[in-house]
Amino acid sequence: MKVNTAEQKNYEHRNWVKMINSLSGFKSLNLLGSLNSKDHHNLSIISSCTHLGASPALVGIVLRPHSKKSPRHSFLNIKDQGCFTLNHVNEQIYKQAHQTSARYEKSVSEFEQCGLTPEFLDNFKAPFVKESNIKMALSVVEIIELKQNLTNFIIAKIENFYFPDNCLKSDGYIDLEQAGSLCGSSLDGYHKTQRLARLSYAKTNLKISEL
Repeated sequence: MKVNTAEQKNYEHRNWVKMINSLSGFKSLNLLGSLNSKDHHNLSIISSCTHLGASPALVGIVLRPHSKKSPRHSFLNIKDQGCFTLNHVNEQIYKQAHQTSARYEKSVSEFEQCGLTPEFLDNFKAPFVKESNIKMALSVVEIIELKQNLTNFIIAKIENFYFPDNCLKSDGYIDLEQAGSLCGSSLDGYHKTQRLARLSYAKTNLKISEL
């Protein structure tokens, strides 16, 4: 089947969005925890987190355009407070995580509405998700508005991160399957993973081997 993007008008809007959203492949799933100046908690699921570098430890996330008609509470909190958390979604909480995408009022806590527990660690200002197994505390480095579609690309530095003791391998590899982290497809697909292999560092003069 071939689809030309000029044919968008032939598709129902939500169907088109789901179809295009599928094309980038499986994505990480995180719950973004933040709070505003009145200490109201906010929680939202995102699938846009990407690794940007290890030294310094940077990640990037994309948030939808903010406007008066369609306010983005996570974006406003991040812009105001300069920090947030990312918390991996696992099998025990994926339905609650999905529910956080509903458009609750600014004063309403998604933690309370969706049955998740805010957790504050090491005096970090933004709330973590207690039920998550892998968590990151992040501070904002830069916010870039993308002119093409007015989404906001947020570059953030990882300040602290937390994971189960038994998930760390001797070479620094964190076993995400052991931690129970899920991945997503399109806007509503939730998946477990099955690792095929870990492979040796690629060099021109050596054959690839399994670790």
